[in-house]
Amino acid sequence: MDSTAERLDAAGFLQTWQQFDIKDNGFIEEKQLDAFFQSILGKSEMKMEEMTADRIRRLRESLPSSPGDTDNRRLHIHELAAMILPEEENFLLLFRRETTLDNSVEFMRIWRNYDTDSSGFISVNQLKGFLQDLFLEHRRSITPDKLEEYTVTMMKMFDKNKGGRLDLNNLARILSLKENFLLKFKMDACSQEDRKRDFEKIFAHYDVSKTGELEGPEVDGFVKDMMELVKPSISSTDLDLFRKALMHHCDINGDGKIQKNELALCLGLKHS
Repeated sequence: MDSTAERLDAAGFLQTWQQFDIKDNGFIEEKQLDAFFQSILGKSEMKMEEMTADRIRRLRESLPSSPGDTDNRRLHIHELAAMILPEEENFLLLFRRETTLDNSVEFMRIWRNYDTDSSGFISVNQLKGFLQDLFLEHRRSITPDKLEEYTVTMMKMFDKNKGGRLDLNNLARILSLKENFLLKFKMDACSQEDRKRDFEKIFAHYDVSKTGELEGPEVDGFVKDMMELVKPSISSTDLDLFRKALMHHCDINGDGKIQKNELALCLGLKHS
């Protein structure tokens, strides 16, 4: 494995891949490979000449095609990731691509279900149960041996101090490669009308239950994404403190929920 792979992680790889796999079918065309490598090398701060011609040649030779059919030669994400990413990052990429969560609300609902004692950690046994439920939620079956393999691999990757447990940041890295939803909006750099429109999109994203108010994991998901805008690494304690502060300022009627008009007031918007 060369130094390019050592400087690239699953998140960076997938971010680049999504720019080229427009159809989201898991393939990119041979004619896109040069541009793909240029983008990958830019992220890893490597020079083009450090990506050997031999590697590119081997990649092209691995592309399946029918005789005389050069227009349909393409490479699957599994094949390319296996050649470029370190083993653990490749595993993480493929696992998360199969079980991607839609938003942080779903993520926090899972976290709260397994962090039952609110310690900020889950154990090995809890991780195994979580993974099994995650596959069931995505309507995918998993054998006991495969479940054990996933559990052992993930603990090896993230339980660096051998404490037999994972924290909130570990689980976030296992589950999500999607961009923070709030990064799509720049609330301070647009007109009041645009801010109102963006606010409606933001509230609808976190109001998964479509009740017109945020509660439980919906508040947690919103808090998690807000915190990650300014602090890339957050603990369960950080999240709970920020959640408490948000509820104190936004839950005007004290019902333990955040109505749309309450959140609008907190964000400095007049909600009709």
